[in-house]
Amino acid sequence: MVEISSKYKIGTRRFGSVNWIGAWTLYKKEVLRFLNVWIQTIFSPLVSALLFLLVLSLAIGTDKGNVLGVPFINFLAPGLVAMQVIQQSFSHSASSFMIGKIQGNIVDILYAPLSAGEVTFAVTLAAVTRSVMIAFISICIFHLIVDFEIKNYLILILYTFLSSFILGALGIVAGLWAEKFDHMATVTNFIIVPLSFLSGTFYTIDKLPVYLQTISKGNPFFYMIDGFRYSFIEKSDGSLTVGLIYLTTLSFIMFIAAYTLYKKGYKIKS
Repeated sequence: MVEISSKYKIGTRRFGSVNWIGAWTLYKKEVLRFLNVWIQTIFSPLVSALLFLLVLSLAIGTDKGNVLGVPFINFLAPGLVAMQVIQQSFSHSASSFMIGKIQGNIVDILYAPLSAGEVTFAVTLAAVTRSVMIAFISICIFHLIVDFEIKNYLILILYTFLSSFILGALGIVAGLWAEKFDHMATVTNFIIVPLSFLSGTFYTIDKLPVYLQTISKGNPFFYMIDGFRYSFIEKSDGSLTVGLIYLTTLSFIMFIAAYTLYKKGYKIKS
């Protein structure tokens, strides 16, 4: 007993300051979790975006004039892809924590030799991976239907990463707060969906009254979708510089919030 006690000390990390293997394993587990149900997590968002594109194109028409100097369908398509990136990133991390609490298997993460930062970062990056995969597949499919061409890869990568990272971290906060599916539906239906719909996905904000334009410019989803769209049509509804600063700052804030709540064990036993 003395020999065992001296060899293995409780609470001592024997893998350096960062458990890279553990964090990588959790990341792979989260990625495989959504890949195992790819019809629901990858294919379904693509179908939803295509249905929006079809219905709105038929209802409004593709020859109803230009929006930001491009045909309406070319303006609409990037916004629909960005909207799915936003919603699915949130959905991944939120469902991961909420279902883990409901099923009781969140203890697998709690008992693992992983710090709060490692868990938060791994789950958030898995949410980013899901969003990037959806964006890539959607762009490829939309390219067959619409005159869809990436003109600025750097802006596309930056805005896709920042958008999905912010919503992935926000999903962790929501997943920790939610105690049942009704709570998660409340966040999705009254916060995520309205903010994404009222962010210029289907219109330019110059169509709004002045006071609503001001409010829209405070909506982070507006900058997410506007920057994503810019990478395709090279026209923006707002300032790209302001958007990058705003979203970068918000990504740090959301990650710190998710990290702090998880570290404190906020409602994990709910």
